[in-house]
Amino acid sequence: MQCRPGCAACCIAPSISSTIPGLPHGKAAGEACPQLDGQGLCRLFGMAQRPAVCSNYQPDDDCCGQNRREALQRLASLESATRG
Repeated sequence: MQCRPGCAACCIAPSISSTIPGLPHGKAAGEACPQLDGQGLCRLFGMAQRPAVCSNYQPDDDCCGQNRREALQRLASLESATRG
């Protein structure tokens, strides 16, 4: 599956514990990553500063659903279910 341009659900819904430029302690679930640009694209894409968790994420139908709204809901649900 290819990412939907401008979706950015994976950059908003889950928490990220890794250091991200602009967020040295990671980001909270539901918080937009500060590296998202106005089109919902990652400013760090392809750069060494991009956290491994982001680089390793692969979109799939189970997480991303049919549209951005479904992706946000599904990823938020997974975040909630795995919260430690």
